[in-house]
Amino acid sequence: MDSGSSDRTSQPQADVTSSSYIPADKDTEFLQRDELRSVRLGLELLKPELIQTEEGIGSTIVVFGSARLKEPSAAHQELQKAEAEASSAPQDTVRRHHLAIAKRQLELSKFYDIAREFSRLVSSTCQIGGHCDYVIMTGGGPGIMEAANRGAMDVKAKSIGLNITLPHEQHPNPYVTPRLSFQFRYFAIRKMHFLLRAKALVAFPGGFGTLDELFETLTLLQTGKTDQVVVVLVGREFWDRLINWQLLVECGLISQHDLELFHYAETAQEAWDIVIRHNGVGTT
Repeated sequence: MDSGSSDRTSQPQADVTSSSYIPADKDTEFLQRDELRSVRLGLELLKPELIQTEEGIGSTIVVFGSARLKEPSAAHQELQKAEAEASSAPQDTVRRHHLAIAKRQLELSKFYDIAREFSRLVSSTCQIGGHCDYVIMTGGGPGIMEAANRGAMDVKAKSIGLNITLPHEQHPNPYVTPRLSFQFRYFAIRKMHFLLRAKALVAFPGGFGTLDELFETLTLLQTGKTDQVVVVLVGREFWDRLINWQLLVECGLISQHDLELFHYAETAQEAWDIVIRHNGVGTT
C-alpha cells in the first residue's frame, strides 16, 4: 500500500460551514450588526436612487395625508355601523364618541376623491411619451396615500411608494407601481428620498406623519436649504383650525413672510395650478 496515499486520505477536510466563511456581502446576519449601520444607511439611500434613475424618474410630487381616511363609500358604511351601535346603547359614551368620529370621517372622505383626482390630473399631464416628470410619490400606505397612487394607476401612469418597517404590520397599497415600491428601515433615509426629486409637497388632512413631513419641508424652505419645493395645503378650513399660524406670527416665532411658504387649495385643479405657476410646468 502507498503510505503517501493513506496520509492524504486521513488529512482533515476544510470546514466551510462557519459563518465566517460566508462572503461579507452575502452574510445577512453580519450585515445586521450595529457596527454595519453606516453601510446599511448607504445601501438604503443608494438602492431606491438607482432604481428610480433606471426607471427614468425625473421629478416627483409628494402627496401626504392620513392613512386612516377612507373613500366616501367605505366611510358611509362605517357611519351606518356606528349609528346602529350607538342607537342600541344610547347611554354608551364610547359608542357616541365613535359615532362623532365616523361623522367627521365621512366629511373628510371627500379628500380621498380629491387626492385621486389630483394624481390622475398630474400623471396624465406629465407622463406622456415616455417622460416621467412630476411622478406621484406617497408613503405607500392606505388612505390618502392609496388614493394618490390609485389616481396614477387610473391613467396607467407610474407612481412611487416609500413604505417603512413599523412595529405593527404594514403593506404597500396595491396601486403603487411594483418596480417603484420601496421599503425602508430608517426614517431619515426615507425622508431624504421624499425630497430628493420633489417639486411639490401636497398635504391633505392628516396626523403626526403628515405634520412631520409638512413642518420639516417648511423648515427647509424657511432656512434656505431648499427652494425647489412648493407646499400646497388642501382644505383650508381644516388646516386653519388645526394650526394657528397667525399666533406664531404674533408671538414673533415666525415672520409674516413665512406664511408665504405655503399655499391653499380646495380642489385638485387648484392644487395643480399652484404647482404649474411655481414650476412653469407645461400643460400640453
